[in-house]
Amino acid sequence: MIGRILGLDVGDVRIGVAVSDPLGITAQALLTIHRAGPEQDFLQIRKLMEEYETQSVILGHPLNMDGTEGPQALKVRAFAQELSDRFGAHVTLWDERLTTSEARKVLISGGMRREKRKQVIDQAAAVILLQSYLDAQAHSIDPNSIGSGLDP
Repeated sequence: MIGRILGLDVGDVRIGVAVSDPLGITAQALLTIHRAGPEQDFLQIRKLMEEYETQSVILGHPLNMDGTEGPQALKVRAFAQELSDRFGAHVTLWDERLTTSEARKVLISGGMRREKRKQVIDQAAAVILLQSYLDAQAHSIDPNSIGSGLDP
């Protein structure tokens, strides 16, 4: 895998952003986008895609514990479709169940204070999400990716 991949943990209020290294081995936290409406949100994502020269985006797919899509998963699916339509990006929805709780545990175990955790939890969740995708790619696990456009 060559080229960087952007990882997004999309919520109603914030979007956690992570990016892979150019070889697609590791994920690093970038920033948190505080949502300001679709135009502003997509503008910020576009700038990041250009800055890091990404054509692929992994979006956390917040499935219910039984694997079904609830209201938030449907919102993320619509966001993914819009991202693909606007920028021609290759978008993959990736199961994000428990990434935020895993991120919280990692930050707590690292001794991070509550106020600081609130500032970086979305970024940490994006890193965990993107890293799980990269690890799956390295082990040839099918991420439901079909090449271009929006993947399930």
